[in-house]
Amino acid sequence: MISSNTKHRTIIGIALVALLAGCTTPAPTQQPAPQTENIQADRKSPQLRHVVLFSFKADADSMAVVAVEKAFIELPSKIAEIKDFEWGYNNSPENLNKGFTHCYFVTFDSEDGRAAYLPHPDHQAFVSLLDGLLEDVLVVDYWTR
Repeated sequence: MISSNTKHRTIIGIALVALLAGCTTPAPTQQPAPQTENIQADRKSPQLRHVVLFSFKADADSMAVVAVEKAFIELPSKIAEIKDFEWGYNNSPENLNKGFTHCYFVTFDSEDGRAAYLPHPDHQAFVSLLDGLLEDVLVVDYWTR
């Protein structure tokens, strides 16, 4: 028997494939991670990272989850204080994710940028989409070193 969690992840995966099928940009090829020294040399100043992890309820509507993903992805185009953004799904083989499936990195140049982002109307509209969908959320902010 297939668990509801497995069904949920399968439905989300199918919905995402359907959503992304219309994209014209080819998926990037997986390349080895650059050396830390190179990353640090390229970075001119510390950046403030706002890390957000979502665990969706097992019965969360898959299309609502896709709408959340799309809305989060659109925030950098709406909020100038966001300097960089990336996201992805957990694929760790260690099974230590504690149910968190979605990871988002929002980068700011300053704490003032983050302070403008948090109450921003577009961020608040995004947050309202989460109502009733999340099992849990984890947020960690840190300055890069």
